[in-house]
Amino acid sequence: MESLLPIIVQVVTGIIGGQAVGAAFKQAAMTQLPKILSGAIGGVAGGQILGSLLGDPATAGALGGMLGDAVGGAGGGAILTAIVGAVMGAMKK
Repeated sequence: MESLLPIIVQVVTGIIGGQAVGAAFKQAAMTQLPKILSGAIGGVAGGQILGSLLGDPATAGALGGMLGDAVGGAGGGAILTAIVGAVMGAMKK
């Protein structure tokens, strides 16, 4: 369970970040499924990238590791959702 918790945090915060971007940018008229999927995938990717940049999570402590997962997940989910929204918007034109 200890190795699964960071991934769960990254997925949930990625979905939250994706939903926030979807709500902020109405021109990227996406349905819920692409926002959820891109947010979750971007959340895991962003969390993994930030985790590798910060180093070993054991040295960061439980709170530091969890905070890094949340920040990386939200950022990665938001960024990937914005990219997917821009691509989908360009394809509609």
